[in-house]
Amino acid sequence: MNAAPADQIRLLDVQALDVRLQQLAHKRKSLPEHAEIDSLTRDLTQLRDLLVAAQTEESDTAREQTKAEQDVDQVRQRAARDQQRLDSGAVSSPKDLSNLQHEIASLAKRQADLEDVVLEVMERRESAQARVAELTERVASVQAKIDDATGRRDAAFEEIDGEAASVTKEREVVAGSVPADLMKLYDKLREQQGGIGAAKLQARTCQGCRQELAITELNEIRTAAPDTVVRCENCRRILVRTAESGL
Repeated sequence: MNAAPADQIRLLDVQALDVRLQQLAHKRKSLPEHAEIDSLTRDLTQLRDLLVAAQTEESDTAREQTKAEQDVDQVRQRAARDQQRLDSGAVSSPKDLSNLQHEIASLAKRQADLEDVVLEVMERRESAQARVAELTERVASVQAKIDDATGRRDAAFEEIDGEAASVTKEREVVAGSVPADLMKLYDKLREQQGGIGAAKLQARTCQGCRQELAITELNEIRTAAPDTVVRCENCRRILVRTAESGL
């Protein structure tokens, strides 16, 4: 393949722009905010799970407290009715009177026991409520950190994408001035060779694979016409000759 030396030089400009686009893509992918957001999101998921568990516990103890208070109220009402019967003098039989007094005493003990249950449940509910409040605050804190990191990431995206768009436009202009067959070869090699399709021959060394060329290869390049597109024998990339080639 043949191409004017100036076109081959412009190929190096295209390569430099492609390298910059690769760098920008890598920078976008490897922003520290990505790992920060991932870590915070994992923390947030765990905290939300704990919050749901705490909210469930608080809800359960609330129902348990309501049930215990209803039990106390029922015993209190029954005891009040018995006490009213006792005070009214309606019970005259000694045996019935004794049984009624015994029942009132039993209800008093039952009420005391149930009130202890209410207090115990209330303590557990207060503990659950405190846990809910703590976890709610922690969830909000982590979410705020995620929002901050996301904002910083998006700002970095905007800057990187803006530069990438500018570089892409510049590449289109420069690539448009290079012969189509040369660009086709370059693009093919760039895809095969990790993003580097053309490299400068500098100080007798291919800047693509960093290998110094053998004497025989250098002699062939020296005798090649200026418009001949030469390739590195080692990496097969296009070698662009310049005044720094050392030929």
